[in-house]
Amino acid sequence: MSRTSQQSLVGVIGAGSFGTAVANLLSINTDVLMFSRQEELVEVINKENRHPNYNLALSHRVKATADLQEIAERCTLIFPIVTSGGFRTMMQSLSPYLKPYHLLIHGTKGFDLKNLSDEDLLQGKITRKSVRTISEVIREESVVVRIGCLSGPNLANEIMQGQPTATVIGSKFDEVINAGKKVLSSKHFQVFGTYEILGAELAGALKNIIAIGSGILSGLGMGKNIQALLVTRGLMEMIYFGKAFGTSPKPFVGTAGIGDLVCTATSMSSRNFTFGHRLGSGESKDEILASMPETAEGVRTLKIAKHLADHLKLHVPITQMLYKVVHEGYDLKQAIEYLMRYPYYVDVDFI
Repeated sequence: MSRTSQQSLVGVIGAGSFGTAVANLLSINTDVLMFSRQEELVEVINKENRHPNYNLALSHRVKATADLQEIAERCTLIFPIVTSGGFRTMMQSLSPYLKPYHLLIHGTKGFDLKNLSDEDLLQGKITRKSVRTISEVIREESVVVRIGCLSGPNLANEIMQGQPTATVIGSKFDEVINAGKKVLSSKHFQVFGTYEILGAELAGALKNIIAIGSGILSGLGMGKNIQALLVTRGLMEMIYFGKAFGTSPKPFVGTAGIGDLVCTATSMSSRNFTFGHRLGSGESKDEILASMPETAEGVRTLKIAKHLADHLKLHVPITQMLYKVVHEGYDLKQAIEYLMRYPYYVDVDFI
């Protein structure tokens, strides 16, 4: 198959809500091949042009496959959108079929742990070298060089409904940003670009932590004043993490940072906000996770961020307290009292 024919078809790996939303967006401009491990789902999509899990009609330009090799052989531009915990395994399966000419723009908002078990993590055996962003996983597991990330604000439900929104593609390569803009841009979807891919990835992952906290406040019946305080101070903590990783505050105060944070931390369409809301309403962590159809990435990200903050000696009281609440069952009202009394001596200290 020629490179020209490859470029007329764009691949999406992952048929969850966001992967499906992205596939439908792409279909406005191009033909799409979407990967799912579930052969029954692939069959329904190809026969009926719909996704049964979301009762969503799909464009006739979206076809599905259960074969990663087919995705790699037929598509030059690929959007991998799978959970952070399973991303490296997926890349190891995909990698034998990838070539240096491929472009990958991932839509996964979380971290990978390399050579580190959950037990190691709980024992504090974590360093910056243990934590990988998703673009770093792609570089480690494949020959692909031209890599990008798809940041927010991107609530899948709203995209599926055709509501207007925007996104940020982070990449060091103009070719990746321009390719992403070409296939994603439409009258309902505006695409920005940034060279600061690390900051965009960190913002996308870390805002899920703050969204959980905001959801907890909502579940407790608290108002917008304290929610605004949490979101604002949470943004500061995201920036502190960014500095520790070697990136500037700039990506955090743009669309991929504040934009995605406000969106995710205020909507029941956000899985992480919903998780927090249910926790604040009295349900247990295990009950919520067992009943959620898709992963709330912030639960895992919170665990990684807390232990990494301990190692790096970062001043992140919201992250620390949310960890106690979510993973150790700390009393919610006591946690709020602690954060309200916490001595923040300055409002903004990163400019």
